[in-house]
Parts: sequence; structure tokens; C-alpha cells
Amino acid sequence: MTSLTAMAPAAPAAQAAVEAPLAYVTNYSDDTISAIDTATQTVTATFPVGDGPKGVAATPDGARLYVSNGNTNSVGVVDTGTRTVTATIPVPDGPNGIAVSPRQNRAYVVSSATSQLSVIDTATNTVTATIAVGSAPQEVAVSPDGSRAYVTNYNDRSVSVIDTATNTVSATINVRGFAQGVAFTPDGTRAYVTRPFSNSVGVINTATNAVIASIPLSDRPYGVAASPDGAHVYVSRSYGATVATIDTATNTVTTTTASGDTPTEVAVTPDGGHVYAANGNSATVSVIDTATHTTTGIPVGKTPADIAIAERPTSDLGVELTATPRPDLLNGRIDYTVTLTNHGPRALASATVTVNLPSSAGPTSPDCALTTGKATCTAADLAPGASTTRHLTVPVSAVSLGTAYTTTATRTASTPTDPNPANDTASRTCTATTGLVIKCS
Repeated sequence: MTSLTAMAPAAPAAQAAVEAPLAYVTNYSDDTISAIDTATQTVTATFPVGDGPKGVAATPDGARLYVSNGNTNSVGVVDTGTRTVTATIPVPDGPNGIAVSPRQNRAYVVSSATSQLSVIDTATNTVTATIAVGSAPQEVAVSPDGSRAYVTNYNDRSVSVIDTATNTVSATINVRGFAQGVAFTPDGTRAYVTRPFSNSVGVINTATNAVIASIPLSDRPYGVAASPDGAHVYVSRSYGATVATIDTATNTVTTTTASGDTPTEVAVTPDGGHVYAANGNSATVSVIDTATHTTTGIPVGKTPADIAIAERPTSDLGVELTATPRPDLLNGRIDYTVTLTNHGPRALASATVTVNLPSSAGPTSPDCALTTGKATCTAADLAPGASTTRHLTVPVSAVSLGTAYTTTATRTASTPTDPNPANDTASRTCTATTGLVIKCS
């Protein structure tokens, strides 16, 4: 009796939910970044970056950070998977606030000492344009559609509006106060600008580039961030050790919540549940629950300056295995196919899958490296949703006749992190009675 039937591969395990994002905090005096797990509110890693890191921004996929190094006039590019600096980009003197476009492959960094905005192509990590803005620029924010960048000019008490298509200043807005922080609402219709020495927050109508409201706020308002639903704006009060909540429907302060000493920049988690504030003089980050307005402090490095919250760079690699009998009186064999599928959400940089094999001689593979009892298969540069296959052949002479033999393919390594171990292995069991009788299940 001859069996040619191979079982269809099992359906891949359901993709795991994307893990809670990470908060990255620049520690200016330590030349480091602290990575905080926003699910557990603990520091999971601290790693070195450039000299005097100030601003930090993450790419939309969370795979890279762009960090302005105030003491070396450069921007460092950090691979968040390996937590290493992969490139250093020279920029004009005094790099400070930095932002990454949500739409284009662009990063923008202000240079306070030279009153310039540098445009960085994130595909090549090179400066493609340098734009003159107002005096002593502090921060930059990019509109949700990527069409404009707003730069706060401290000495000029203004905001420069940058047309990102032409890299030119299309307007200058008088905000009637020393401009520090800036943030767009998610719909892009308004921008909020902090004015520390005016003890107020200005509201800009982005359609007209006009200041339409001024919100009184004492204790030197500094950093600003909008909630994902646009209902609230959160502002740090650097002299008050607090963070204020502004209702964007009424442009009034509704709540004030305690933070650490001298809060500067703030950031909001993607679910809107927590606000993170960098406390420059207390070496901590405050985590504010936006529902209860309670605060938790997390120790970080010295002089925390800025915060970027980014999705984890994860890639769920699913492993499937098929076993196809190839009966033949003299040359019977079993053909194995390993299918690797990237279930996302990020691109797979590299992966290694090992397959156990009969220890006796005979297995061959055009795709995988063979050693005694094992095949090592690799893959690289696999886009989300893409699959690739690897092939192995085992002659029935390598399988003990009449004895069931189970072959298992297992993901043993991958970059970035795989969040879902449920689909990391696949097995098939085959029995060869003779070269003509091979059954696999």
C-alpha cells in the first residue's frame, strides 16, 4: 500500500495583541535614555546615546528614535530593537526640540543657537534642508497630515509655519509671549503654544494661523501634549510641580495634578490613559492616570529632558511545517517545507528557525544549513503579511523503518521581538514501513 497524503498545515495561531508601548526618556546629564514599560511602569533598560541628549522623537513604527545631542551638535539615530546608535547626523549649533513626521520620511530639529530648522531624510539619515526661523527656536511639532511644521521662537515671541512640501516659512504667527512648547490637536485644526513668562497658553487656529484664545495658567507652563481623542491638552507647570488638564471644548483648565520637581516635556499614551512628565530636577518621570488624576513616580537618570512614547518594534513570526511523502522502492523520501509568515505589525529584520532531523546521514536542503540532527534555516527582510519557504529532504533510509519520527520546526531567534510564542513551532510525524509505504500526519 502506498500513501501519498500529507496533512495540511495547521492554521497559524492568532496574532497576539501588540504589547503596551514604551516611553523613552532622555537623561541629559547622564547621556542616556531610559526605556519605560508603560504596562508595568518600570524602567526596563537604560542605554547610552550622544552627549547631552535633549529632544527625542520616535518614527511611526517605533523602530527608531531621533535624539538631539545638545553638546555635540548632532542628532543620534537609535535602533529601538537593539538599543544602539546606528547613525549620527551633524546639525547646526544648539539642537533642541525634535519631531518626526507622521506621513513623510522626515525628522525636524531646531537649532536654538543658530535659529534654524534642519530637515532630515529618515530614509538616508542626511540633512536635506536647513531653514531660517525666528530667534532661539525651542520646539517643533508636525501637523497630523504632515503638511506643516510649527516652530516656537522664544525670543521673537512667535511661531514659524513651515510648508513641508517646499521647506519654506509660509507664515509667522505673533503669539504675544515667549513661545516654548507646541502641540497640534489630532485633527490638526488647532495648535497649543505654552508661554512661560506670560503664564498662559495660546491657542492657534491652524486654518487662519491666528491666535484665537489665551488660557491663563500660572507657574510657568512649559511642555504640552494633546490626548488622542483631542478632548484634552496637558501642560506641565515647571514652577508648580504640577500638570494641568485643559478642556479643548472650552479652553479652560479643569484639573491640576501633582508631578515631580520641575516638569518639562509631557507625552500621552496612545490610549489616552496616562500622561508622562519628565521632571528635570528630581530625576524622575511622573505617570498621571488621566481618569483618577493620581500620580506615580518612576526613577530615571539625571536631568530627564524629553519623552517619546512609541509602539514596541515587534514582529510575530509564524512557523508552519508540511511533510510530503515521496514513495519510491529504492529512493523513497520525505520532503519537508517550512513556511515562515510575518504576521506583523513590524517588518521582520531577521529570523532563525531550527528543525530537528534524523541523526543518520542523508538529509539534504537547498535552503538550510545542515549539521548532525539539525537544520538551521534563516530569513531576513520579511515585510508584514509576507511569507517565505525553506525546503528539506529526508530519505527513508535516514528514518528507522516502522518507527514514527516527529520533526519539529522552531523559531529560535528573531529581530525585532516576537510577542506571540503560540505559533513559534510546528511538528509533523512520519512513519516509513518501506520505501513505498510512507505515512505522514
